[in-house]
Amino acid sequence: MNFIQNLFTINHEIIYFVYGLVFFVLGLAIALQSRHSSRLDLARNLTWLAAFGFLHGFNEWGDLFIPIQSTYLSTEIIVILNYLHLLLLAASFACLFEFGAVLLESLQPRKWLHILAAGLLVVWTIIVFVPLRLRIADFTTWFNTAGALARYFIGLPGGLLAAYALRKHTLQRIAPFDVPKIVRAMEAAGITMALYALAAGLIVAPVNFFPGNWLNTDTFTRYLLVPPQLVRALLGLIIAATTIRMLEIFDVETSRQIESMKENQMVADERERIARELHDGTIQKVYTAGLLVKSAQNLVEAETPLAARLATAVGVLDDAIGDLRQNLSELHAPVQSQEPLKSKLEKLVTDPRFSALVKVAVELDLPASDTLPPERCAHVLAIVQEILSNVVRHARARHILVIANRPGERLHLVIQDDGIGIPVNVIEGHGLRNMRDRAALLHGQLVVEKMEKGTSVTLDIPWKVE
Repeated sequence: MNFIQNLFTINHEIIYFVYGLVFFVLGLAIALQSRHSSRLDLARNLTWLAAFGFLHGFNEWGDLFIPIQSTYLSTEIIVILNYLHLLLLAASFACLFEFGAVLLESLQPRKWLHILAAGLLVVWTIIVFVPLRLRIADFTTWFNTAGALARYFIGLPGGLLAAYALRKHTLQRIAPFDVPKIVRAMEAAGITMALYALAAGLIVAPVNFFPGNWLNTDTFTRYLLVPPQLVRALLGLIIAATTIRMLEIFDVETSRQIESMKENQMVADERERIARELHDGTIQKVYTAGLLVKSAQNLVEAETPLAARLATAVGVLDDAIGDLRQNLSELHAPVQSQEPLKSKLEKLVTDPRFSALVKVAVELDLPASDTLPPERCAHVLAIVQEILSNVVRHARARHILVIANRPGERLHLVIQDDGIGIPVNVIEGHGLRNMRDRAALLHGQLVVEKMEKGTSVTLDIPWKVE
C-alpha cells in the first residue's frame, strides 16, 4: 500500500499534467471540429463544452505550475495567480452548467436555467472574495473553502445537468439519424459526465464542514490508495474519447446533405424530362386530337346530339390542354407562396374537409406579416393537416381548438379535441411517425398527450434555423 501511495506521490506532477491535458484536448477537439454550417443544435451548443475543456484544463495545470512558480515569483503575484486559479475553476463549471442548459433549451424553452448558471457564478464570486475572504484569515483555509463551494454549488449540479441534457438530446435529436455507434458514444459520454460530476463535485480539499470534513482528497486517497485527480483524469479521458467519437455526427450530417443534394438534382432532372415529354409529346397529341374533333364538327349538322357531343369533347380537350400547360409550368418553376403562416393556418383549419365535420376554433396570436421559410412552413402545414385528418377520422370529436403563438423566436402550436382520446398504449402508425419526423426536421418537438377528454398535440419549433 505504501508503495502505491508513494508511487502516486512521486508522480503527482505527471498526474496533474495529464489531467489538464485531457480537458485541454477535449476543448481543442471540439473547437477544431465544430461545424458553423451545421443545422444541428448540438453544433452551436458544443461551444460551451469546449470552453469548459479549455478553462478546466488551465485550472488543473494551475495546480502543477503555481507551486513551481512560487519559488521564483513574489507572494503578491502568487496570491493573484491563486485568485485566477479559483476563478478558472468556477468559470469552467459554469460553462459546463450552461452546456446542459442550452442543450435542454434546444428541446424545450427553459430560460431560467441560463439565469441560474450565471447567478451561481456571480453569487459564488461575491461571497468568496468579499465576506468569506474577510472572515477567514488563513489563505490556505480560505482557498480550500472557496474551491469546495465552487465544486458543491456549481460543479456538481452543472455536471449532472450536462449529463442529463446530453442523454435527453441524444435520444430525441441524434437517435433519429439511425447511427447506433454515435448514439452509444454519446450515451457513454453522458454517463461518464455524471460520474465526473460526482468525482469533481463531491471530492474536495479538506475543509471543516460537511461533507468536506468526511469526504475529501485525503480520505479518498487513504481508503482507495489512488488520488482523486487520477480518477478524474481517467473519467476525463473517457469523456474526451467519446466526445471526439460523438463529433462524427457532423460527418454523417454532411454526407446526408450531399445525398439529399444528389436526390434533389435527380428529381430536378426527372421533372425536366417529364416537362419535355409533356411539351413535345402529350400536349401536341392532345392539341392534334382537338383539331380532329373540331374538323369533325364541321362535317355534322348543328344542333344535333352528335354535334353536342363533339362540342363537349372539344371543351374537355381544351381543359386537358390547360391542365397540362399548368402542370408544365409547375414542373419548370415550382413556386412556394410567401403568404404569412397565420393566413395559411386560417385557410387550412377552415377547409370544408374539416370544418364541415367538426367545429374548429382558432386562437392565432401570430404577427400578420411574419412568414416562415417556405420549406418549414410546408412541414408545419403538413403536420397540422395530418392532425386534423386524424381527429376527423378517428377521434369522434365535436370540437377542435387550434392555438398558435410565437414566444420569442419559437413557434408554439397546440391542437386539442374533445374526442375519445388517443389510447395509452397506441402503436404509432405511419401518420404519427411522419409527424415526428417532420418535427425533427424542423429542429423541434412533437408531444401527443391524452387529456381528461380528448387529445392534445403540441408542436414547438424554432421560428428559423441559422
